[in-house]
Amino acid sequence: MSDAQTLPDAPLELKSPYELRLHTGAAVPEPTVRTALATGEMGFLHSFTTGATVDGPGVRVVAWTSGCMWRCLYCHNPDTWNMGNGIPVTISRAAEELRKYRSGLKIMAGGFTLSGGEPLMQHRFAARLFAAAKGMGIHTALDTNGYYGDKLSDAELETVDLVMLDLKTWDAERHRHLTGMDVGPTHAFARRLAERRRPVWVRYVLVPGLTDDLGDITNTARFAAQLGNVERVDVLPFHQLGMYKWKRLGLPYALETTQPPSADLVERVCGVFRDAGLKAV
Repeated sequence: MSDAQTLPDAPLELKSPYELRLHTGAAVPEPTVRTALATGEMGFLHSFTTGATVDGPGVRVVAWTSGCMWRCLYCHNPDTWNMGNGIPVTISRAAEELRKYRSGLKIMAGGFTLSGGEPLMQHRFAARLFAAAKGMGIHTALDTNGYYGDKLSDAELETVDLVMLDLKTWDAERHRHLTGMDVGPTHAFARRLAERRRPVWVRYVLVPGLTDDLGDITNTARFAAQLGNVERVDVLPFHQLGMYKWKRLGLPYALETTQPPSADLVERVCGVFRDAGLKAV
């Protein structure tokens, strides 16, 4: 697919990843999709956002991919589950988009973060985009649930300066209820990153009544601390900014009446991670 065929009327840059995007890649033929996934010559992006300060160190550009195999009950971007909702973008166009921000990112001690959706559903595109970013001298970060971590080779992991690993919950049954998937591959990827001494930030979404069990959090904290390469833990309070997407998509939303956690609860959970010897914010 040429650059001219990547739906130029759908701009890549959005003010927020919470904007709803639907069917922007639905017209791409299935054989083209399969070839794109196999080669990384093309990816499917929900959007680029700029000026992000919560998706890695410094001020960052974030590319949000489409496609995710998990079905997290608290997902704030369910439109990114379907790859057909992403804009088809060639690797050359995505790299050129990054190049526009190269100087500013260096000045602001920032970089590039690939998030989603789940970026490693498009692992060939992700690997090529990280390689391009590193070739420009841009700091790189991968925000992932880790389930497909084995799709990246050791050499490809070297192009990722920071992995922001989502640890949803510890208990296997609770994890399946929360995400629809097993936790084992995520833990295996975490151990592999530790063996290779790749820097990790853990991300933990705190949802009252769902991920606030202090015993479960203690087990997560112990696991993260034992890895030896976790630089910090981001405790992320649940919010309802994505609820309207569930409604627009006609999806049953189990957390409609769930409130964000109190400041006291957030601090208590941060304390559990700190007690394990980790920096938690």
